[in-house]
Amino acid sequence: MKIGTGKKIIVASLAALFALCMALSFAACGKAEDEAATDVPAADVSAGAEEKATAGDITVYTALEDELVTKYLADFNEKYPDITVNVVRESTGIITAKLLAEKDNPVADAVWGTAASSLLVLESEGMLAQYSPVGVDRILPSFKSGSTPPVWVGIDAWETAFIINTVELEKLGLKVSDITTYDDLLNPKLKGHVVMSNPNSSGTGLLTVTGLLQLNGKDTDGGWDFLTRLNDNIFQYVHSGSKPAKMAAAGECVVGVSFGYAGISQKAGGAPVEIVFPTDGSGWDVEANALMKKDTVNTAAETFLDWAISDDAMNLYKDNYPIIATGQGGTYEGFTGNPVDQLLPDNDLAWIAANREEILNTWMQKFDAKSEPKG
Repeated sequence: MKIGTGKKIIVASLAALFALCMALSFAACGKAEDEAATDVPAADVSAGAEEKATAGDITVYTALEDELVTKYLADFNEKYPDITVNVVRESTGIITAKLLAEKDNPVADAVWGTAASSLLVLESEGMLAQYSPVGVDRILPSFKSGSTPPVWVGIDAWETAFIINTVELEKLGLKVSDITTYDDLLNPKLKGHVVMSNPNSSGTGLLTVTGLLQLNGKDTDGGWDFLTRLNDNIFQYVHSGSKPAKMAAAGECVVGVSFGYAGISQKAGGAPVEIVFPTDGSGWDVEANALMKKDTVNTAAETFLDWAISDDAMNLYKDNYPIIATGQGGTYEGFTGNPVDQLLPDNDLAWIAANREEILNTWMQKFDAKSEPKG
């Protein structure tokens, strides 16, 4: 494994998504295997259309956290020791920009664990191939594209969370119970003590920004007005979704606006942090997989995408995420009830994809002065 240096759906309501979760039944599936790498025409990529390779080299782009990539790939490598997976790992925004830059000469064979809102952009550019991984019928309709075969398939959802250093918070005369909503981040006592991700480089930053825009009036100035007030309390915007959690854990800020897993892993390591999911609803996105459209498709990439939604892979995902694409999620610290109930209602990923460039450009013009240096 090589790791580089570098995370059309509209969910009408959480009630509908929860109903899908409850109604889901697992489909039996089989898997055809071949002993050598083979290429097939790009148009012929439906499940079962050809024998799939169990040997060869593939390049996979991902925005999954480094430690998760290592953990998950150990399972794949055990099952397919003759397939070499060359991983390019970066934050969502950087991975998305890299894929778009390579549009006319794609390098990646597959994309794994990258925001569905980004894959919607790639889909609109005609960069993704239709492919039905083995077992795709188990995936909830809201977690895969509407086409048949689908052009992307989700694996889990992740969401905005506040990672709070309790030691540093006490020095400001505040308690964890004082920070339960986005409005609470505007407290003057927190001025210069909040770190957040830059949405241009971080998928977590983008889902948080777009969540706030929707909460405060989508396509109005209300969301931008709120972000301007929040900017007064921001110490720095960083280029990683997990970095605010790590900074809060290290006492480098009081509140890191990050995502749940990032905070929970810091707390499990002994950091003096608490994880708070905003009561007004977490911005969220779906981590998803896709097959890149090329003149020929390396079928070892199809083998990888089959594994990436297998039961074994899903069981690994739910160790870290409470909401996985089959609806059979794990337990998750910080939720008092069903984790789906924490997500922002009516989160419009199609709107995010359609307006992504304008949102990012506007954010850059208004707030980039507080971003950490790149590199």
